[in-house]
Amino acid sequence: MIKLINTDGSRAKNLLPKVLGAAALSVALSTAFMGTASAQDLADVEVNSYHVQGNVWVLTGAGGHVTVQIGDQGVLVVDTQFAETAPKIVEEIERLAPGKTIRYVINTHAHGDHTGGNAIVRSAGETIVAGNEAGDVGATFEPGAEVIAHENVMLSMATANPPLPFEAWPTEVYIGNKYDFYFNGEPVELLYQGRAHTNGDSIIFFRKSDVIAAGDIYVTEGFPFIDQNNFGHINGIIDGLNQIISITVPLEQQEGGTMVISSHGRLSDEADVVEYRDMLTIIRDRVQYLIDEGMSLEEVLEVGPARDYSNRYGNGFISTDDFITAVYNNLSE
Repeated sequence: MIKLINTDGSRAKNLLPKVLGAAALSVALSTAFMGTASAQDLADVEVNSYHVQGNVWVLTGAGGHVTVQIGDQGVLVVDTQFAETAPKIVEEIERLAPGKTIRYVINTHAHGDHTGGNAIVRSAGETIVAGNEAGDVGATFEPGAEVIAHENVMLSMATANPPLPFEAWPTEVYIGNKYDFYFNGEPVELLYQGRAHTNGDSIIFFRKSDVIAAGDIYVTEGFPFIDQNNFGHINGIIDGLNQIISITVPLEQQEGGTMVISSHGRLSDEADVVEYRDMLTIIRDRVQYLIDEGMSLEEVLEVGPARDYSNRYGNGFISTDDFITAVYNNLSE
């Protein structure tokens, strides 16, 4: 069975709650994204690693960045990219941490460029505690690393069409706003973000290393993707960035200090996150003002409330018009 953990650490009822069909669309969208990535030659993607600070490294390749914590107890991995690149992720981890075992995999959310390699990465590891348990569909997990995520991540995977392999599902699911444990000499905190990029986002805080893995709540290379099919909301993204800012502590002159790993883009510090938060807040407030003035979506797009940010952020995965459309739809709910 898949373990459901309450915020207080107690085990919840081992039941999958009923969910709206729309929750499955998050993973369906991920499948489409994976298809696009697979059209490229993922076999030739090069995986590179960079030391962030403390026990934490970041791996880049295709899809979302992978965060890796290494210590005496083994290896913890945040997100797993695609199935096609996962063997190279494992290979790079083995190079960085020879003789150490992958003990935990954490998913920041359900999208396929963050979870596509789950089965491969977890099968390369081993759980510290007793073996994993069978699911109610009759399948069994082979021995492997523990996979942890918020309950909504599992619900998205469980209701996907086509269904994701059972071996890729989380083996431990937390319910509530926070889940934490101690590993490799430091507290590791999973902080649930509600309706943000999706409805299942967690940011991961390595307290002693002073590093945050932000998932897709924070991307430096463009406007954020608001997954409306999975209840994403601009206000939740801004709230998530505010929580990151509340955790981070800068060094002198606002440089360095707590480091923030964006899922797509460069390594950042608090000042970078503040700048990104401010940009989203300004655009959100402009769109809200135009809605209050009675403007339609077409009229708002014509005004261009993100015009002054478009050159910098409008050339990424999400176009300026697509971003404004999502914000307009959110604020019109």
